[in-house]
Amino acid sequence: MSNKVALVTGASRGIGKKTALRLAEEGYDIVINYVRSKSAAEETAKEIEQMGRKALVVRAHVGDVDKIKAMFQTIDETFGRLDVLINNAASGVLRPVMEIEETHWNWTMNINSKALLFCAQEAAKLMERNGGGKIVSISSIGSIRYLENYTLVGVSKAALEALTRYLAVELAPKNIVVNAVSGGAIDTEALQHFPNREKLLEDARKNTPAGRMVEMDDMVNAIMFFISDQSSMIRGQTLIVDGGRSLLV
Repeated sequence: MSNKVALVTGASRGIGKKTALRLAEEGYDIVINYVRSKSAAEETAKEIEQMGRKALVVRAHVGDVDKIKAMFQTIDETFGRLDVLINNAASGVLRPVMEIEETHWNWTMNINSKALLFCAQEAAKLMERNGGGKIVSISSIGSIRYLENYTLVGVSKAALEALTRYLAVELAPKNIVVNAVSGGAIDTEALQHFPNREKLLEDARKNTPAGRMVEMDDMVNAIMFFISDQSSMIRGQTLIVDGGRSLLV
């Protein structure tokens, strides 16, 4: 384990940062991808290095294929391998259907859907050198049910989940395991951009069968399960971590 490497996209905050830190605790060296929050990414790197692990900070807009390829070239030059890809970076325009413009569509789909395809392609090239790897993407229940103002993000996450299934089949011969984790409402920094944030949080507090809201650690636990050997026969699946909320009307 001492020289295994994990890339976490969007690792400067939220679930991405939590996952990067947990992976470092488990002995992985970490590639921290960010696009805007340089200081936050560097702070994450500092925390990882304090654990005795290596941390590489790489700025790359994952909606841009050229930037993706440059990032993976840097990973190859620095570590010469990749064992885990956590496809976490996400963005999106929150608008009603009739207010969506083409630029909104392109921005959201590029970061939330296209990024998985082209990151997975580059990751697979490095992973197969060392006998395989694990790819885990972060989705949301807006991919399967209606959420107000969530059309673009929901559709992009549905595409991500479909792509997860196709990647799982076609990368299986390379011993690369591909899955996704879908979360319910979690009080992260990203949720602050939702115009109906308080409504979503109140619903999660009151109507989650498990009796509490989902927390970031719940998502990270699911991610860590998917990168473990215990999940090697689970392929192309999306695991919903929402305390049962999506089971109710």
